[in-house]
Amino acid sequence: MPFPWPLKLRERIEEIEKRYDHIAAQLNEYGYDPFGLDPKLGKQLAPTMAILYDYYFRVETHGIERVPTGRVLLIGNHAGNTIPFDGALLAAAMLIEGEPPRLCRGMAEFYLPSIPWWNELIHRAGAVVGTPENCVQLLEREEAIIVMPEGHRGFIKPYSQAYKLQRFGTGFVRLALQTRTPIVPVGIIGSEEQSPGLYDAKGIGRLIGAPAFPITATFPLLGVLGYVPFPVKYRYYFGEPILFEGEGNESDESVQERVDIVRDQISLLIEAGLEERTSWFS
Repeated sequence: MPFPWPLKLRERIEEIEKRYDHIAAQLNEYGYDPFGLDPKLGKQLAPTMAILYDYYFRVETHGIERVPTGRVLLIGNHAGNTIPFDGALLAAAMLIEGEPPRLCRGMAEFYLPSIPWWNELIHRAGAVVGTPENCVQLLEREEAIIVMPEGHRGFIKPYSQAYKLQRFGTGFVRLALQTRTPIVPVGIIGSEEQSPGLYDAKGIGRLIGAPAFPITATFPLLGVLGYVPFPVKYRYYFGEPILFEGEGNESDESVQERVDIVRDQISLLIEAGLEERTSWFS
C-alpha cells in the first residue's frame, strides 16, 4: 500500500516520476548508463526531492526557459560548506521545471568518489568525476552539465566571504570551445546561508585527504546533525546563453578573458537576486 502523502505533495511526486520516464537514458543490460546513472534511484528519491524542493527550500527559478535544448554547460556560483544542495537543487529545477525535463550531470570533485558509500550514490544519481574526458563524452551525448568553477574554494569558506566569487577554473571554457557548447550562467541565492561558515580548517582537511574542512555554527559541534541545513529559500537566476567562438587551443590569456565574461554575468545575476530578496527565508 503506497504511503498516504497529502494530495498536493502526491501530485508533485507523480509529476517527478513521469518526468523521469520522459528522459531517454542509454542504459545497459543492468539498467545503468555508461557512467553509472540509475534512473530508478531518481524515481525512488522523488518524495525526498519534492519535499526539499517545494517545502524545505521553497525553490524559485527565474529565466529557466533560457536554457537551450541539447548540450549545455550550466555554470554557477558554489557554496554550502556541508552538503552541496546548490548543485542538487539546480539539477532538480531542470528536471521539475525544465521544458523538456533535463537530467543534469554534475562534475564532482576528485576526492568525493573516495568517500565510502557516497561514491556509489553520486554516480547512481548522475554525477561523474570532473575530468575533461568525462565531460566531453557527456556533451557529445547532448547532455546538460553542471559545473561550479570555484570548486572547494567557493564551497567551503566563512560567511564573511558570502557571494564574493572566488577564483574560477578555466577548464569549462576550453571544453565549451572544443565541443561548441553554449554556456548558461546561473546565479544562486541561498547556498551561502544554508550552513554559514565560520572557518576553513585546511589542516584537518589534509588529514582526511580533502582540500578543505568546514567549521560552521553547527558542524562539527553537533556531529551528524551539523549537516542539517537551515531552511533558507533558494533562488536560481538563469542568464542568456553564451556561445564562444574558438577551437579550445587558444592561449591562456584568451581563455581567461572568456572566463571573466561568464564570471561577470554570474556576479550580475547574484547582485540582482540579493537586491530582490528580503530575508534568508523568504
